[in-house]
Amino acid sequence: MEYIKKSEAEFYSGDGYSGMDYPCQDKDINFAVININGRSPKSGYQVNTGCKELLYIISGSGTLYKKDSEDVIKFNQGDVIIIDKNECYAFSGNFEAGVPCTPAWTSEQHEYVD
Repeated sequence: MEYIKKSEAEFYSGDGYSGMDYPCQDKDINFAVININGRSPKSGYQVNTGCKELLYIISGSGTLYKKDSEDVIKFNQGDVIIIDKNECYAFSGNFEAGVPCTPAWTSEQHEYVD
C-alpha cells in the first residue's frame, strides 16, 4: 500500500493547463489532477505512446477531439473518458479531471503532433 499526501504532489503549469502529479513508486499506475482552461494543446494534438489514460471529470465541461476523425466527444462533470495509448487527441473547455494512467505516465512517452 502507498499513501500520497496532497502536500507531496508536484504542481506544473503551461499555456492553458495546470495540474498536480502525485509521486508514486508504482510503475504500473500513477495519478494526477489536471485543469484545462481553453484548448490543450494550443495547436495540433498530443499522444501518449506508453500508457492508457482514464479521465474522471471532477468539474466543468469540455470537448475531446481525435486526430483524423470528425468525431468529437462533449463531456461534463461526472463523465469518464478512456484514452488508449497511441491515440492522438486534444481538449478544449474549462474542466478539472482526476487522471490515473497505466502503466505509469512519464514525460518521455508524451508527444505533441501536428
